Amino acid sequence: MIKVLTIAGSDCSGGAGIQADIKTMTALGAYAMSAVTALTAQNTTGVYGILESDPEFLSLQLDCIFRDIYPDAVKIGMVSNRELICVIAGKLREYGAKNIVVDPVMVSTSGSSLLGNGAEVSLVKELMPLADLVTPNIPEAEKITGMKINNKTDMEMAAKAISDMIPGWVLLKGGHLNGSADDLLCRKNEFIWISGKRIDSNNTHGTGCTLSSALAVGLASGMTVEESAIMAKKYVAGALGTGLDLGKGSGPLNHCFDIERVLRTGTY
Repeated sequence: MIKVLTIAGSDCSGGAGIQADIKTMTALGAYAMSAVTALTAQNTTGVYGILESDPEFLSLQLDCIFRDIYPDAVKIGMVSNRELICVIAGKLREYGAKNIVVDPVMVSTSGSSLLGNGAEVSLVKELMPLADLVTPNIPEAEKITGMKINNKTDMEMAAKAISDMIPGWVLLKGGHLNGSADDLLCRKNEFIWISGKRIDSNNTHGTGCTLSSALAVGLASGMTVEESAIMAKKYVAGALGTGLDLGKGSGPLNHCFDIERVLRTGTY
């Protein structure tokens, strides 16, 4: 069985963060592990409180995981301060972590800021260069690059700018563009568009967490980056398409929509 680690914050309402990550990894047939960077008090309407992990305790969590059940891939989500980012980067280098997916979580689906002062710069300079794949959405790509993204040409320019900062791939998610559901894979001067059918739904809480976790499962299982992106996009579309409607705001996905087939076949 492939083993995948999520390093991210906890969402007590279960729709995003490590809860979404673990559901996704399990639904796709992987063994999921987690190192918690923060506890959040949140639900479908917003984020109401953040209690960050102590850097030494996060370091201990990572030591316990890497020294015992070494992960085949690592997904990194919400990391809210510079000290925690430095701990993660140091441990990834120390243990030679592989198949690293960084989801540069900056703002929640409900619009709440999730990064403290200095964390944004550290995320770009410390974590993103270690990643095999970075998965910004359009608002995050705009923050990272300082560019305004209004169309697919802008997406290519922004993805190229981010790619120039790191050795790995960039998957720039296009869901924030009107009428588009296409994502863009980029490494240096190579561009691969991953097409998708737009699903009109207000219940998108945790889509970024879910996609990046599915990508990590794909890489852990030996898929190429392109194959992983196609699989992950298909999985998110399926989880959105069932029309789950929970909560008073932007509700969660149905992560286990196809669990019976996964259990039957052993793969997604």
